[in-house]
Amino acid sequence: MRTLGIDFGERRIGIAISDPGGTFALPLTALARRDDDSAVAEIVALARAEEVGRIVVGEPLRSDGSAGSAARRARSFARKIATATGLPVETIDEALTSREADRRLAEAGVPAGKRAGRRDALAAQVLLQEALDRGPRPDPAP
Repeated sequence: MRTLGIDFGERRIGIAISDPGGTFALPLTALARRDDDSAVAEIVALARAEEVGRIVVGEPLRSDGSAGSAARRARSFARKIATATGLPVETIDEALTSREADRRLAEAGVPAGKRAGRRDALAAQVLLQEALDRGPRPDPAP
């Protein structure tokens, strides 16, 4: 079963996908976000085209584990995706995924001005790989 990983952002949404066996995460793309409806429609189309069976959405929790406005916004977006796709959608703490993505891009020699879209897809890969390594939660719910 393939899993889609989503790094939600107000301007861009990073997307990653797993291999069919659900072992490895690969960066897929970054979507320009205009509004929730169009973003959800694009994600629904990707999920269908890639035959996804599960979706993981990054949730930016605070360092103390509490949910601020960004985490609540990500949860709301996850619920919209779950409703539109009918697939199980879970949230995962995405703390520091963008920093990890930046570090990897810098190590690969990608100039700072060319990192934006790549950063989002790579951050989605980082959070998806973490979810794959942990395995599915018994009761996935955003």
